Amino acid sequence: MQNYFVGIDLGTGSTKAVAIDTAGKTIATAQSYYPTNNPKPGYSEQNPELIWRAFLNCISKIITNLKQAPIAISFSSAMHSIIPVDEHCNALADAMLWSDSRSADVALSIRNSADAEDIYRHTGTAIYAMSPLCKIIWLHDNDNKMFKKAYKFISVKEYVWFKLFGVFEVDYSIASAMGMFDILDLKWYHKACALAGVDGSKLSTPVNTDHKRYLTSADTLPGIGTGTAFIIGASDGCCANLGGNAVREGVGALTIGTSGAVRIGSKAPVYNFKAMTFNYLLKAGTFICGGAVNNGGAAVDWLLKSFLKLETVTDETYKQLFKEIDTVKPGSDGLVFLPYLYAERAPIWDAKSSGAFININFKHQQQNFLKATLEGICFALNDVLNAVEQPQKPIKEIVVSGGFISSATWVQLLADITGKKLVLLQSADSSAVGAIYLAMEALGMDIEGIVSNEDAERIVVLPNAETHAVYSKIFPVYKKLYSDIRSSVHQLHDLNI
Repeated sequence: MQNYFVGIDLGTGSTKAVAIDTAGKTIATAQSYYPTNNPKPGYSEQNPELIWRAFLNCISKIITNLKQAPIAISFSSAMHSIIPVDEHCNALADAMLWSDSRSADVALSIRNSADAEDIYRHTGTAIYAMSPLCKIIWLHDNDNKMFKKAYKFISVKEYVWFKLFGVFEVDYSIASAMGMFDILDLKWYHKACALAGVDGSKLSTPVNTDHKRYLTSADTLPGIGTGTAFIIGASDGCCANLGGNAVREGVGALTIGTSGAVRIGSKAPVYNFKAMTFNYLLKAGTFICGGAVNNGGAAVDWLLKSFLKLETVTDETYKQLFKEIDTVKPGSDGLVFLPYLYAERAPIWDAKSSGAFININFKHQQQNFLKATLEGICFALNDVLNAVEQPQKPIKEIVVSGGFISSATWVQLLADITGKKLVLLQSADSSAVGAIYLAMEALGMDIEGIVSNEDAERIVVLPNAETHAVYSKIFPVYKKLYSDIRSSVHQLHDLNI
């Protein structure tokens, strides 16, 4: 009999399960996908029942593979989703996801109000369309019938948790990303709740991320008996830092997938109201601070499919892309790209922002645009890194993850722009693994040796000093560019043509 733990990551595009043994070795994985619906411009929705079925499917695959139930199952989940439900947790509408931007005007109104900084400092959440605070206000203003009918407003993880245990509970980590939870007092913040027209009775009961429950019947989940512990866990970003051993001082975590994020661990919030860096809870007393960008791999996909008209993007396409990029000098011969194709979160927080190539001239060829695109994405993440980095506690090392790490060219470019040592930790899924570490702690295990396992496969990438010097001259120009054109971008956006 092999004892093992399962980490479940309820993601935007799929649910993934990772099983690791008591020594920290990955022994099985499973993944189940589901679609995102975009019924109107700005809408980004998901059927929560599909997420529940994906969870069941992943658990079934793991148990079938390993032929026994795990010691514990722990959860990681995407943040900022909101589902209005009735008292039996039946969804009254699909989940509004982090990428749903219909509440952009609500967010702008709050951000320009006298209470903005107070709400930000108490809740740690940036005031933007992604925030459940703004989504609930939008529902109040635009679908009041639905708003009044809702018994609770919950996240996708709370939906799955209720299906298992019949209780409305939310972990501190997911709660801290809602824009309504006081991250220091660990309770719903009255001023933000009043703004949304709700009180604590309309929200789940907050619990720490090591909170555990057991099934009361073996019939609830096939193959799982009443002896398996269920740990409520944390958000995907917080779990990713723990899973990548990036909670230590001087170590950050950076992810580039469709979007991107920079995160550091801290014993106290790191506030930056102008950049609205986030401060989410990994657990009581441990914060994950940073910022997220909308435009990571999505910007590269746009370039290939819409700009270069490549109908099918394959691994060979990317190999050719990076081969061409390697022929271009750092700085792309003066071409600079603002990567705000899907608007932008940190640090500009502008739902009306858009992308731009600046300083185009006759010398620029296709490969210049390709390299400038990657440079722009890395500049944007470096902008977030600067906003969250504390002078007295500089970041010396960044653990990197996401699809981009398969490209040595892209990883080296990121190292050269940030000037930081990068560590590529080969992991099945750092968010799911981080959830498992929380489960191990909840069950009284010492995880220090597992988390800091030096035998884990690591690849270290160091910046090139000369290339970093070049990018250090370009970055201040990049940082100033959007403020220079912002007014014109907004005028064009408002023309709606």
